[in-house]
Amino acid sequence: MSDVIRLLPDAVANQIAAGEVVQRPASAVKELLENAVDAGAERIHLLIKNAGKTLIQVIDDGEGMSETDARLSLERHATSKIKKVEDLFSLKTMGFRGEAVPSIAAVAQVEIRTKKASKEIGTQLIVEGSKVISQEAFACPDGTNILVKNLFFNIPARRNFLKSNPVESRHIIDEFMRIALIHPEIAMQFSTDGNEMYNLPKSNFRKRIVNIFGKKYNERLVPVSEHTDIVKITGFIGKAEFARKTRGEQFFFVNHRFIKSPYLNHAVMLAYEELIPKDQFPAYFLQLEINPEKIDINIHPTKTEIKFEEERAIYTIVRTAVREALGKFNVAPSIDFDQDNNLTVLPLKANETVKIPNIQVDPNFNPFVQEGKQPSRNTNAHKSTPSNQDWEKLFLASNSEKETTQFDFKQSNEGEKEHVSISPKLMQVHKKYILCQIKSGFLLIDQKAAHQRILIDEWLNREQRTYPSQQLLMPEILNFSGAEFIVLKEIHGDLQKFGFDIRFEDNKCRVFGVPMEMTTQSVQKVLEHLIEDYKNSDTDLQNRQQIKLITALARNMSIKWGQSLNLSEMQEIVDRLFACEMPYALPNGKKTLISYELEEIDQLF
Repeated sequence: MSDVIRLLPDAVANQIAAGEVVQRPASAVKELLENAVDAGAERIHLLIKNAGKTLIQVIDDGEGMSETDARLSLERHATSKIKKVEDLFSLKTMGFRGEAVPSIAAVAQVEIRTKKASKEIGTQLIVEGSKVISQEAFACPDGTNILVKNLFFNIPARRNFLKSNPVESRHIIDEFMRIALIHPEIAMQFSTDGNEMYNLPKSNFRKRIVNIFGKKYNERLVPVSEHTDIVKITGFIGKAEFARKTRGEQFFFVNHRFIKSPYLNHAVMLAYEELIPKDQFPAYFLQLEINPEKIDINIHPTKTEIKFEEERAIYTIVRTAVREALGKFNVAPSIDFDQDNNLTVLPLKANETVKIPNIQVDPNFNPFVQEGKQPSRNTNAHKSTPSNQDWEKLFLASNSEKETTQFDFKQSNEGEKEHVSISPKLMQVHKKYILCQIKSGFLLIDQKAAHQRILIDEWLNREQRTYPSQQLLMPEILNFSGAEFIVLKEIHGDLQKFGFDIRFEDNKCRVFGVPMEMTTQSVQKVLEHLIEDYKNSDTDLQNRQQIKLITALARNMSIKWGQSLNLSEMQEIVDRLFACEMPYALPNGKKTLISYELEEIDQLF
């Protein structure tokens, strides 16, 4: 029997390795940006075309590579970061395996232009599918310029599994933001299809957060600082009142590397316990500095998972640091603009003494005697009882008050008084629920969920129609981050169908009209929540896009808890709810109403 085990060709081995490192265009962006950071760059420019499928280009002004280093960078496990096994446990750089460039070159057409500052001329390499086509001297500025063209050109099956351009672009933006956030000392620029999405100058950590996510974040951030022998924690957390219904901006960085840690996330959520509802999530941007010898980052190809040697201690320190920061914020003094100035005690001036107020008391004053009449000299006046006439007046006053209540007393044929309610069969409870009387008992309707159900059904049934738009007196100019802007463009066509009149200019959008259902809601907040809900949806299927958008719109445009409803408004909600095909629950299974049978109620008494 002949031998069956053989060594794989280098090209096949490289493509297998590329499958672990380069899963989508965003993976290549991450690896190239990390290499630029390790090269000591002060300015990095990322350019993509067609969501990275056609072109990914990273330009940096780092130290560059010599002709030999440029050629060796295409070999697997060729790295300048590791010389012995012990170096694996003292890593302070982003990349170290030497797999990034050769893995990318195995599944794309790559051009590398690089030059060291000490050299007069640089080098250009052209590679296709791990095969070096050419290497020659090339005039270029200091640093490195890598162009990745036609990703997965030699693996069409994998290219076919890529998502739509907006989805892939969002993944690229996520990777860019993770690198940009933790390296505010590097000026970073990002352009897609010729449009500049980000242009971030050198700054500190707080300014970098604001530059990426918008000026609104400046007032939302609370600083966190904790120094121990185990870990040093710095960064910012979001104020409790700005927590969102979906997981928003949550970032952990360990030794300047972005990581995902459900364990540490639980520590942060525990610190917010009793400050935010359980279904809301705060924002946080936390940097952890730990001795590299006490962590293991070499457990996942993407290096986003880390093992901690002192995991429980770090958990406790993170929770305590966040809780302490929230405590400091909550006890911070604030200016009370509603304070009565007459009650404010001013400090005494020098050599000023306290004046004792002169209080005069009228011993003959009787509060029961009307003004203008002589007070009675009878010492037992305060023991006298009101006259019958006074009681009659009090009784008449109480009767007049009863007339304003929802009950009336009518005379029956037998001469007895019968209690008849003239109130409607609908009642609002705590501005949250609608109590609806029915023959068999009553219904308790969640006004928010019911309105969501109504909007979803109406929009789904009118899918082919154009919804009316209410034009604004003055168009609103809204600002969004790059990731939000891409999502907004992606759903722009559907937004127009639902009544939003939005036009884009550069990186800003102007809102000229909103749906008729929007009354007092802020356009900026509705669109922000809508983008967040859509971005964090569980599915990316094309045929589910409109349902996702309808559900998000209904959630953000429905009436909320705490909103008072009059009788006609409650009646309209009840009528429209029971006109729906499925009035009892939302698409996610949440109930809109609960029924209580009269027999069940009778058993309680």
